[in-house]
Amino acid sequence: MVVTPATNHFEVTPLKTFLHEFWLFGIKQASACIFGGFLLAMILITRFWYPIESLYRYDFLFLAAVGFQIFLLAFRLESPREAVVILVFHVVATIMELFKTSDGIRSWQYPEPFVIGIGNVPLFAGFMYSAVGSYIARVWRIFDFRYSRYPPLWSTVVLVTLIYINFFSHHYVTDIRWLLIAASLILFGRVQIYFRMNQIHRHMPLVIGWLLVALFIWFAENLATFANVWVYPAQQNHWQLVSLTKLVAWYLLMLLSFVLVSLVNRPVIMQQSSLQPELATSENAA
Repeated sequence: MVVTPATNHFEVTPLKTFLHEFWLFGIKQASACIFGGFLLAMILITRFWYPIESLYRYDFLFLAAVGFQIFLLAFRLESPREAVVILVFHVVATIMELFKTSDGIRSWQYPEPFVIGIGNVPLFAGFMYSAVGSYIARVWRIFDFRYSRYPPLWSTVVLVTLIYINFFSHHYVTDIRWLLIAASLILFGRVQIYFRMNQIHRHMPLVIGWLLVALFIWFAENLATFANVWVYPAQQNHWQLVSLTKLVAWYLLMLLSFVLVSLVNRPVIMQQSSLQPELATSENAA
Protein backbone atom coordinates (compact mmCIF):
# COMPACT_ATOMS: atom_id res chain seq x y z
CA MET A 1 0.00 0.00 0.00
CA VAL A 2 1.31 3.44 -0.97
CA VAL A 3 0.97 6.16 1.65
CA THR A 4 0.41 9.62 0.22
CA PRO A 5 2.16 12.34 2.22
CA ALA A 6 -0.18 14.77 3.90
CA THR A 7 -0.60 18.06 2.11
CA ASN A 8 1.08 20.98 3.83
CA HIS A 9 -1.69 23.54 4.10
CA PHE A 10 0.83 26.13 5.30
CA GLU A 11 3.03 25.89 2.24
CA VAL A 12 4.58 29.24 1.44
CA THR A 13 3.52 30.51 -1.96
CA PRO A 14 4.35 33.76 -3.76
CA LEU A 15 0.78 34.97 -3.18
CA LYS A 16 0.93 34.25 0.56
CA THR A 17 4.31 35.95 0.77
CA PHE A 18 2.94 39.00 -1.05
CA LEU A 19 -0.16 39.22 1.15
CA HIS A 20 1.88 38.79 4.33
CA GLU A 21 4.38 41.47 3.34
CA PHE A 22 1.60 43.78 2.14
CA TRP A 23 -0.02 43.45 5.57
CA LEU A 24 3.27 44.15 7.32
CA PHE A 25 3.87 47.12 5.01
CA GLY A 26 0.55 48.65 6.07
CA ILE A 27 1.15 48.04 9.77
CA LYS A 28 4.64 49.53 9.66
CA GLN A 29 3.50 52.53 7.64
CA ALA A 30 0.76 53.18 10.19
CA SER A 31 3.36 53.02 12.96
CA ALA A 32 5.62 55.45 11.10
CA CYS A 33 2.69 57.88 10.65
CA ILE A 34 1.66 57.81 14.32
CA PHE A 35 2.48 61.47 15.03
CA GLY A 36 1.07 62.79 11.76
CA GLY A 37 -2.00 60.61 12.12
CA PHE A 38 -2.63 61.90 15.64
CA LEU A 39 -2.25 65.51 14.56
CA LEU A 40 -4.56 65.10 11.56
CA ALA A 41 -7.15 63.34 13.76
CA MET A 42 -7.08 66.23 16.24
CA ILE A 43 -7.44 68.74 13.41
CA LEU A 44 -10.52 66.98 12.03
CA ILE A 45 -12.14 66.29 15.42
CA THR A 46 -11.78 69.88 16.61
CA ARG A 47 -13.18 71.14 13.30
CA PHE A 48 -16.55 69.58 14.08
CA TRP A 49 -16.47 69.38 17.89
CA TYR A 50 -14.49 71.70 20.09
CA PRO A 51 -16.22 72.50 23.41
CA ILE A 52 -13.37 74.34 25.23
CA GLU A 53 -14.35 78.00 25.17
CA SER A 54 -11.47 79.20 27.34
CA LEU A 55 -8.74 77.90 25.02
CA TYR A 56 -8.37 78.74 21.36
CA ARG A 57 -8.40 75.77 19.01
CA TYR A 58 -4.92 76.46 17.60
CA ASP A 59 -3.49 76.68 21.12
CA PHE A 60 -5.15 73.39 22.03
CA LEU A 61 -3.60 71.75 18.95
CA PHE A 62 -0.16 73.00 20.01
CA LEU A 63 -0.55 71.66 23.55
CA ALA A 64 -1.92 68.37 22.23
CA ALA A 65 1.07 67.95 19.90
CA VAL A 66 3.54 68.68 22.71
CA GLY A 67 1.71 66.30 25.04
CA PHE A 68 1.71 63.53 22.43
CA GLN A 69 5.44 63.98 21.87
CA ILE A 70 6.05 63.60 25.61
CA PHE A 71 3.86 60.48 25.59
CA LEU A 72 5.83 58.94 22.70
CA LEU A 73 9.16 59.62 24.41
CA ALA A 74 7.98 58.45 27.83
CA PHE A 75 6.81 55.10 26.46
CA ARG A 76 9.80 54.76 24.13
CA LEU A 77 7.63 54.82 21.02
CA GLU A 78 9.94 57.50 19.71
CA SER A 79 13.68 57.83 20.13
CA PRO A 80 15.40 61.00 21.38
CA ARG A 81 17.07 61.23 17.97
CA GLU A 82 13.68 61.34 16.27
CA ALA A 83 12.57 64.02 18.74
CA VAL A 84 15.58 66.12 17.70
CA VAL A 85 14.53 65.76 14.06
CA ILE A 86 11.05 67.02 14.97
CA LEU A 87 12.51 70.02 16.81
CA VAL A 88 14.73 70.94 13.85
CA PHE A 89 11.79 70.70 11.48
CA HIS A 90 9.68 72.86 13.76
CA VAL A 91 12.27 75.65 13.74
CA VAL A 92 12.95 75.47 9.99
CA ALA A 93 9.22 75.34 9.17
CA THR A 94 8.26 78.19 11.52
CA ILE A 95 10.79 80.49 9.87
CA MET A 96 9.29 79.70 6.47
CA GLU A 97 5.74 80.10 7.81
CA LEU A 98 6.56 83.55 9.19
CA PHE A 99 7.71 84.62 5.75
CA LYS A 100 4.89 82.99 3.78
CA THR A 101 2.15 84.52 5.96
CA SER A 102 3.73 87.97 6.28
CA ASP A 103 2.09 91.10 4.89
CA GLY A 104 2.84 91.43 1.20
CA ILE A 105 3.29 87.67 0.68
CA ARG A 106 0.18 86.00 2.15
CA SER A 107 0.68 82.68 0.37
CA TRP A 108 -1.80 81.32 2.92
CA GLN A 109 -3.23 82.40 6.24
CA TYR A 110 -4.51 81.06 9.55
CA PRO A 111 -8.08 82.34 9.92
CA GLU A 112 -8.67 81.59 13.62
CA PRO A 113 -7.36 83.45 16.70
CA PHE A 114 -4.54 82.16 18.89
CA VAL A 115 -2.27 83.17 21.77
CA ILE A 116 0.60 80.68 21.42
CA GLY A 117 2.25 81.92 18.27
CA ILE A 118 4.61 84.36 16.59
CA GLY A 119 3.36 87.03 14.23
CA ASN A 120 0.71 85.55 11.95
CA VAL A 121 1.73 81.96 12.73
CA PRO A 122 0.33 79.77 15.52
CA LEU A 123 3.16 77.64 16.91
CA PHE A 124 1.28 74.41 16.25
CA ALA A 125 1.83 75.06 12.51
CA GLY A 126 5.45 73.93 12.78
CA PHE A 127 4.27 70.54 14.01
CA MET A 128 2.54 69.91 10.68
CA TYR A 129 5.94 70.00 9.00
CA SER A 130 7.48 68.14 11.91
CA ALA A 131 5.00 65.34 11.23
CA VAL A 132 6.71 64.86 7.85
CA GLY A 133 10.13 64.77 9.48
CA SER A 134 8.85 62.40 12.16
CA TYR A 135 7.45 60.09 9.50
CA ILE A 136 10.71 59.97 7.54
CA ALA A 137 12.84 59.36 10.64
CA ARG A 138 10.53 56.60 11.88
CA VAL A 139 9.99 54.90 8.53
CA TRP A 140 13.77 54.95 7.98
CA ARG A 141 14.26 52.97 11.19
CA ILE A 142 11.19 50.72 10.95
CA PHE A 143 11.90 49.57 7.40
CA ASP A 144 15.68 49.41 7.88
CA PHE A 145 16.41 51.56 4.83
CA ARG A 146 19.39 50.82 2.59
CA TYR A 147 20.40 52.57 -0.63
CA SER A 148 22.32 51.99 -3.82
CA ARG A 149 24.11 54.67 -5.86
CA TYR A 150 23.47 57.25 -3.13
CA PRO A 151 25.08 60.60 -4.08
CA PRO A 152 27.75 62.35 -1.99
CA LEU A 153 26.17 63.88 1.09
CA TRP A 154 27.64 67.32 0.43
CA SER A 155 25.88 67.51 -2.94
CA THR A 156 22.51 66.70 -1.36
CA VAL A 157 23.03 69.41 1.27
CA VAL A 158 23.82 71.97 -1.44
CA LEU A 159 20.68 70.99 -3.35
CA VAL A 160 18.28 71.25 -0.40
CA THR A 161 19.87 74.53 0.69
CA LEU A 162 19.00 75.94 -2.73
CA ILE A 163 15.50 74.46 -2.41
CA TYR A 164 14.98 76.16 0.95
CA ILE A 165 16.28 79.49 -0.37
CA ASN A 166 13.99 79.23 -3.41
CA PHE A 167 10.94 78.89 -1.14
CA PHE A 168 11.72 82.52 -0.17
CA SER A 169 13.48 84.01 -3.19
CA HIS A 170 10.97 83.03 -5.88
CA HIS A 171 8.72 85.84 -4.63
CA TYR A 172 11.34 88.38 -5.75
CA VAL A 173 13.49 86.74 -8.45
CA THR A 174 13.15 83.95 -10.99
CA ASP A 175 11.63 80.74 -9.64
CA ILE A 176 14.13 77.93 -10.24
CA ARG A 177 12.02 75.05 -8.91
CA TRP A 178 12.11 73.21 -12.25
CA LEU A 179 15.90 73.43 -12.33
CA LEU A 180 15.94 72.09 -8.77
CA ILE A 181 13.69 69.19 -9.77
CA ALA A 182 15.98 68.44 -12.70
CA ALA A 183 18.98 68.54 -10.36
CA SER A 184 17.21 66.15 -7.97
CA LEU A 185 16.65 63.69 -10.82
CA ILE A 186 20.31 63.91 -11.80
CA LEU A 187 21.44 63.25 -8.23
CA PHE A 188 18.82 60.70 -7.16
CA GLY A 189 17.39 59.37 -10.42
CA ARG A 190 19.39 56.12 -10.22
CA VAL A 191 19.12 55.67 -6.45
CA GLN A 192 17.26 52.56 -5.31
CA ILE A 193 15.84 52.44 -1.79
CA TYR A 194 15.83 49.02 -0.10
CA PHE A 195 13.19 48.45 2.58
CA ARG A 196 12.42 45.38 4.65
CA MET A 197 8.93 44.27 5.65
CA ASN A 198 9.98 40.92 7.13
CA GLN A 199 13.27 39.25 6.26
CA ILE A 200 14.03 40.27 2.69
CA HIS A 201 14.86 43.76 1.46
CA ARG A 202 12.65 44.86 -1.43
CA HIS A 203 13.55 47.90 -3.48
CA MET A 204 12.13 50.68 -5.64
CA PRO A 205 13.40 53.97 -7.13
CA LEU A 206 13.80 56.52 -4.36
CA VAL A 207 12.27 59.31 -6.47
CA ILE A 208 9.08 57.24 -6.92
CA GLY A 209 8.89 56.87 -3.13
CA TRP A 210 9.14 60.64 -2.70
CA LEU A 211 6.38 61.23 -5.26
CA LEU A 212 4.06 58.77 -3.49
CA VAL A 213 4.65 60.39 -0.10
CA ALA A 214 4.14 63.86 -1.64
CA LEU A 215 0.79 62.64 -2.98
CA PHE A 216 -0.32 61.45 0.45
CA ILE A 217 0.77 64.78 1.96
CA TRP A 218 -1.41 66.51 -0.65
CA PHE A 219 -4.36 64.38 0.49
CA ALA A 220 -3.68 65.35 4.12
CA GLU A 221 -3.36 69.00 3.11
CA ASN A 222 -6.81 68.90 1.56
CA LEU A 223 -8.24 67.48 4.77
CA ALA A 224 -6.48 70.16 6.83
CA THR A 225 -7.71 73.04 4.67
CA PHE A 226 -11.21 71.52 4.72
CA ALA A 227 -10.92 71.62 8.52
CA ASN A 228 -10.11 75.35 8.25
CA VAL A 229 -6.70 75.03 9.88
CA TRP A 230 -5.19 77.20 7.17
CA VAL A 231 -6.59 78.50 3.88
CA TYR A 232 -5.14 79.52 0.54
CA PRO A 233 -6.40 82.69 -1.17
CA ALA A 234 -8.58 80.63 -3.55
CA GLN A 235 -10.28 78.98 -0.55
CA GLN A 236 -11.29 82.09 1.38
CA ASN A 237 -14.85 82.29 0.04
CA HIS A 238 -15.49 78.55 -0.17
CA TRP A 239 -13.41 75.42 0.23
CA GLN A 240 -12.04 73.70 -2.86
CA LEU A 241 -9.37 71.12 -3.55
CA VAL A 242 -5.80 72.32 -3.32
CA SER A 243 -4.28 72.63 -6.77
CA LEU A 244 -2.33 69.62 -7.98
CA THR A 245 0.55 71.98 -8.75
CA LYS A 246 1.23 71.92 -4.99
CA LEU A 247 2.63 68.44 -5.54
CA VAL A 248 5.75 70.12 -6.89
CA ALA A 249 6.22 72.03 -3.64
CA TRP A 250 5.55 68.91 -1.58
CA TYR A 251 8.05 66.91 -3.65
CA LEU A 252 10.71 69.54 -2.97
CA LEU A 253 9.75 69.61 0.70
CA MET A 254 10.04 65.82 0.81
CA LEU A 255 13.55 66.07 -0.63
CA LEU A 256 14.47 68.72 1.93
CA SER A 257 13.01 66.65 4.75
CA PHE A 258 14.76 63.48 3.59
CA VAL A 259 18.19 65.10 3.42
CA LEU A 260 17.75 66.70 6.86
CA VAL A 261 16.97 63.26 8.30
CA SER A 262 19.99 61.81 6.46
CA LEU A 263 22.21 64.14 8.50
CA VAL A 264 21.03 62.31 11.61
CA ASN A 265 20.60 58.80 10.16
CA ARG A 266 23.64 58.15 8.01
CA PRO A 267 22.62 56.41 4.75
CA VAL A 268 23.66 52.75 4.60
CA ILE A 269 24.79 51.61 1.17
CA MET A 270 23.58 48.29 -0.22
CA GLN A 271 26.34 46.88 -2.37
CA GLN A 272 24.97 45.81 -5.74
CA SER A 273 27.23 42.77 -6.11
CA SER A 274 26.37 41.05 -2.85
CA LEU A 275 23.27 42.96 -1.68
CA GLN A 276 24.90 43.13 1.72
CA PRO A 277 24.64 46.34 3.77
CA GLU A 278 27.76 48.38 4.25
CA LEU A 279 28.04 51.67 6.07
CA ALA A 280 28.58 54.55 3.67
CA THR A 281 32.21 55.59 3.44
CA SER A 282 33.46 59.12 3.45
CA GLU A 283 33.99 58.91 -0.33
CA ASN A 284 30.41 57.97 -1.26
CA ALA A 285 28.24 59.50 1.44
CA ALA A 286 30.16 62.19 3.24
